[in-house]
Amino acid sequence: MMTNPAPQDLLDVARSSTEPRERAREAIGLQISIVAFIVTGLVALPVFGLRSAPIAGSGSVGQFAAIASAATAIVVFVLGYVVASDRTAPRQARVLVILDLAAVAFAHAVIALLGWTLVATIMEQGFEGAVVFPIPVLLLSAATAGVTAYVVYFSATHMDLQLLALVLAVFLVFGVVTSMLTASDPLWWKDNLSALGMTNDLSARTFNLTLIVAGILVTTLARTATRGIPTPNPRGVTGVRTSLVIVGIFLGLVGVFPVDEFFALHTGVASGMVVAFGILVFMLRLWIPGVSRTFLMLGFVFILVIVALAVLFAVGYYTLTAVELVAGTLVFTWIILFIRTADALARDAVATDRAAPSAPQGAVVDAHA
Repeated sequence: MMTNPAPQDLLDVARSSTEPRERAREAIGLQISIVAFIVTGLVALPVFGLRSAPIAGSGSVGQFAAIASAATAIVVFVLGYVVASDRTAPRQARVLVILDLAAVAFAHAVIALLGWTLVATIMEQGFEGAVVFPIPVLLLSAATAGVTAYVVYFSATHMDLQLLALVLAVFLVFGVVTSMLTASDPLWWKDNLSALGMTNDLSARTFNLTLIVAGILVTTLARTATRGIPTPNPRGVTGVRTSLVIVGIFLGLVGVFPVDEFFALHTGVASGMVVAFGILVFMLRLWIPGVSRTFLMLGFVFILVIVALAVLFAVGYYTLTAVELVAGTLVFTWIILFIRTADALARDAVATDRAAPSAPQGAVVDAHA
């Protein structure tokens, strides 16, 4: 007769490399989701006091569910990270680990907060004038937290480069669009994209914080995505990593230095980010010769489009906001595609090494060898 393993045994199996690991992780994820469901439902009870509530807006079930889901996302992501942590992996700098963990957890929280807020707003428009009865208020609040816990736990325990890049993209889109929709000045777009961060309201803080956290995520991707890329250039990986780290740091500094208070610094780091990206695109073939010609050409096309937009702005045809939006979209699209390309190169290199274990050593330089 089989018995259920104790919680500590279940955690040990989930953190091991044995065959039942995924089943153990799934079991822990379900347990965490159930706890999130129960705790959120109990918290909602005194908050709403068995009263009906609107679907969206102030004091609504949608607002409470979004906030509760954001708090749940932070806690659950940390728990998922602990479950999936590899105890045999080499230790990294503690400050960097904490910073990366905080940034990714915060990104999940913001996605949960804005995602459920958007769902509530859409539902409120579909059921105009309707309210949610007391018991469904508790069940819906608890259910959103439970679903969020399960999804975030899965993300934390299966986090890889492609998933992290997706989190970065969704987080950026949600943060910037939210800032646009809640800006106190509806005509902000007549100035530039950085005008979203010029005021002291919640919208500006959201925009600047989005850029700061996104910058940290880019530096995290830069350090992880460049591990194991095969290249005959002994400085190739270092060059790619340094360029991406500069892009991430400068992106964060754009949020640290609002344009209305630090015009010179803001303009300098924003320009430096574009320059670092341009250097990376033009030097990539020398640094990583294994990158496909199609991807290299795509980078050159993106650069040409950005230059063309800058020229159109200079002659007064386009607004600076349009140029910044398109350029930013192209830059981050290229970064996400590069992460997928780098991951493919690394996987192919590992597969080749396994297929030919007796191949001469030293033909490929690994920056972490």
